[in-house]
Amino acid sequence: MSAVAEKREFIFTDQDFDYIRELVYTQTGIDLSEGKRDLVYNRMTRRLRALAITSFSDYTRYLKGGNGEQELSNFINAITTNLTSFYREMHHFEYLGNEFVPELMKLHAVDKRIRIWSAGCSTGEEPYSLAMTLREAMPSIDSWDVKILATDLDSNVIETGRAGVYSQERVEGISNDRLKRWFKKGSGENAGKVKVHPDLQSMISFRQLNLMKNWPVKGPFDLIMCRNVVIYFDKPTQTKLFSRFANYLSNSGRLFVGHSESLAKVSTDFELIGKTVYKKSS
Repeated sequence: MSAVAEKREFIFTDQDFDYIRELVYTQTGIDLSEGKRDLVYNRMTRRLRALAITSFSDYTRYLKGGNGEQELSNFINAITTNLTSFYREMHHFEYLGNEFVPELMKLHAVDKRIRIWSAGCSTGEEPYSLAMTLREAMPSIDSWDVKILATDLDSNVIETGRAGVYSQERVEGISNDRLKRWFKKGSGENAGKVKVHPDLQSMISFRQLNLMKNWPVKGPFDLIMCRNVVIYFDKPTQTKLFSRFANYLSNSGRLFVGHSESLAKVSTDFELIGKTVYKKSS
């Protein structure tokens, strides 16, 4: 053990790290590399302190014991990454509003039904950005049946998204026109915060969902956004996931992935038609 490791608050052995890596993989599909050791230590120390546990070995025994199922949700919430912002990767929202929404309105002129899935929605900025884009691109949206499903592995971020309350700093990149239209400034004890408009909230259903488990959702979806999620998965897991997405996507649907993600050599179910924009293969 190194001098640095000896100075740590908690003993963290190779066996502890290997057990946590395996548990994370089986529960979430996330493949933690050796380089994530410090990240795991820093994230999990909060749980050890909260439970008054003095070593990682004791914590892994706790997970294996009778309280493990109850602690598993806290464990997953602590280990997962939730980096997001409003209109992140703006080109997706421009494509949706300028090109895909007009196409969807023609395709669904009769049933007037549009379904979108934000898979890995984090604290809600992505689905709310989707809702704003749809409302701005569809003046007659209130006469349509438009719903957005927003899911994430982390139950804590789901609650944040459902509440729709954000700090002023989180909306600094949004134009003044959009801020006035879609957000209400807080006052008093809520000063420095904003709340999203009820018209946006009414379009979105937030649910906790593990992409590696059963999907209690109904398709088909016209658009699935799964961005900056699969980069944490190994190739076999990515292949399986995209195959499942293809089964839930309509034949005319679109799949948006993150800027550092590609389906090349991973999936034959989709073909690239734009910058990280895919459609189902013919």
